[in-house]
Amino acid sequence: MPIKIKKLIKKVKRNFFKNPLDILITLTISSAFVSASLNILNWLIRTANWSVISNNFGLYFYGSYPANEEWRVLLWISFIFLTSFLTLFSIRSTFLRKALPYMWVLLIPIGIYLLSGGFGLNHVPTTNWGGLSLTLILTFCSASLSLPIGILLAIGRQSKMRLINSFCRLYIDIMRSLPLISILFFGQLLIPLFLPIDIEINRFIRASLAFGLFTAAYVAEDVRGGLQSIEPTQYEAAKVLGLNSRQILQLIIIPQALKTALPALTNQAIGLLQNTSLMSLLGLVELLGISRSILANPQFIGRYLEVYVWLAVVYWFMCTVIALLSRHIEKQISPANSPY
Repeated sequence: MPIKIKKLIKKVKRNFFKNPLDILITLTISSAFVSASLNILNWLIRTANWSVISNNFGLYFYGSYPANEEWRVLLWISFIFLTSFLTLFSIRSTFLRKALPYMWVLLIPIGIYLLSGGFGLNHVPTTNWGGLSLTLILTFCSASLSLPIGILLAIGRQSKMRLINSFCRLYIDIMRSLPLISILFFGQLLIPLFLPIDIEINRFIRASLAFGLFTAAYVAEDVRGGLQSIEPTQYEAAKVLGLNSRQILQLIIIPQALKTALPALTNQAIGLLQNTSLMSLLGLVELLGISRSILANPQFIGRYLEVYVWLAVVYWFMCTVIALLSRHIEKQISPANSPY
């Protein structure tokens, strides 16, 4: 028997079968785990009726998007997965490495152009967006709005100017004290009441603003934690080198603060993706909205478990990709990979 296997057996005996009580606990937990696993596997393979998913697979991707224009949605989602794949697997090509930041920056404008249309493509109103494409574009747009606003709020809260400091502190405290659903209801139902009759902001823009402004308050606190971790000597050294306040923030302080806050910002990104499901309560048919509409179909009544298990797998996959991308970025910016 190989030495490694012998060591493994000894380790298992030492940790799980050391005394009669350990043996009893180990056997009980193992039996319960095996029994639950077999029951779940039996349900997945034999009992569950996955036709509710296979028959509506297109709806989860496209929603009510016009059938002859669905290639635009598929192209954009493929571009997202391609960019994620190239980022995660660190393609050795120098050209691709240089192109990756631009690919990430272009995800939102390309997505809006393909989904909305214009310049040679037929216009598709946001009311026809739905499913996975709506979830992703809403997440990307809200994140791109919340990050810069959050950074500005964090800097403002550290400012010595009392008016700016008080405003940023008040904004953060108010946003963090309100539930997200109330902000979404305000954005979807109350904002139109304050606008002139001839001005209308569509639901997608209102939802992006609501998510972005709400998440910015939490991002600001995460970034503020990163700012507080920076030693005062770095400010002093930068001033000695002749850098002005803007250069100190741009070149020294903000990059280090974002690096420190990256795990917390990843949690915010995952939470933002999951929170988009709240839009199903307000009329936007993202992934959860599609599931609710499918379950309302008499043909699929009672298939709640299959639908929500599938939905959980989809969200788990997307959240895992975000976590892996964050971990990859952490490794790339770690001191071990620094060129200095």
